[in-house]
Amino acid sequence: MQKIKRYNDYSTYLKLHFPHKMQKITIHAGFSCPNRDGKVGYGGCTYCNNQTFNPEYCTPDKSITQQITEGIEFFRKKYPEQRYLAYFQAYTNTYDSFDILQQKYEEALSHPCVEGLVIGTRPDCVNDELLNYLQELNKKYYIMMEYGVESTLDKTLALINRGHSYETAEKAIKETAARNIETCAHLILGLPQESEEEILSHADRISQLPLKSIKLHQLQIIKGTKMAQQIQEHPEWFHLYSAEEYIDLVVRFIERLNPNFVIERFVSQSPKELLLNEGWGLKNFEFTAKLEKRMDELNIIQGKHCQNKYKNSLT
Repeated sequence: MQKIKRYNDYSTYLKLHFPHKMQKITIHAGFSCPNRDGKVGYGGCTYCNNQTFNPEYCTPDKSITQQITEGIEFFRKKYPEQRYLAYFQAYTNTYDSFDILQQKYEEALSHPCVEGLVIGTRPDCVNDELLNYLQELNKKYYIMMEYGVESTLDKTLALINRGHSYETAEKAIKETAARNIETCAHLILGLPQESEEEILSHADRISQLPLKSIKLHQLQIIKGTKMAQQIQEHPEWFHLYSAEEYIDLVVRFIERLNPNFVIERFVSQSPKELLLNEGWGLKNFEFTAKLEKRMDELNIIQGKHCQNKYKNSLT
C-alpha cells in the first residue's frame, strides 16, 4: 500500500525542481548584525550564538570560494555528481553596502558547481535596490531568501531583543515574493512566555503569507547567552519541551499550517557542549521518523485545519 503523503517535505521539493541531487553549502561571509553593532540594539537576540550553526570549514577568515570548495570536498565523497546552493547563513547576510553584497554573492555564483543562493537575513535588512538586484539574479539562478521571523507576537520579539516587529517581517516577505523570489520563514517554537495556543497561532498567521517554505526548531538554551541568564533568573518564563511533547506540538502546528508550504526542518541540534539544557539524544532523521509515526497514528495531514481561505490541497 502506498504511504500517505502527510506534509510537503523539502527533499521532495528539491527533486521536483532540480534534475540532480542538491546540497546547501554553508558560508560565513563575515557579516555583522544591526542589533549587535548598535544600529538597532546591542547584544544580539537573547538566544543567539552563531557558533551553533557553522561547520568547521565555515570561518570568515577564508574566502567564499575556499569555503565552498572545502564544503564540496566534504560532500563529494558520498555524492560525486550532486550540485550545490551557496547558503549565506551566519548573522545577517544582507547587512552591508550593496557593492559588497553584490561582490560576495557573485563570487559564490561564479563557482562552477553552484546553481543558486540561499540568503539568511532579518526582515528589517532588505531594501528595493537589493531586492531588485536579486530579482534579476533569479532569472538565471535559483534564489531563496530566508527570513528570521522567530515569532508572530510583538511582545515576544521585544522580549528576545529581535529589534523588529512582525509587521516588518510581513512586509519583507510580501515584497520579496512579489518579485517572484522564493521566501522561507524561520520560527522558534517554545520561546519564553508564549502559551501553547500562542505557539500554535503562529501557524495561522504565517499561513497567510506568500511563503514557499518554513523552518521550525525547538527552543535550545545556549550557554553564555542572555537567555541562559534569564532561565536561571525567571524559570517560570520557560517550558522546555521533551522530545515527545515537542512532537505533539509540531503535529498540531502542521495541522494548522498552509498545505502549500514546504517544511524544510522540524528541529535543530546544537553541539551538546554548548547546550545549557539537556538535549534529546535524537538525530534529525530519528526525530522525523518519530514525528511521521505520530502523524500516522493521529491521521494528521498538513493544512487539515488551516484557516487560509486560499489554501489548496496537499500535492
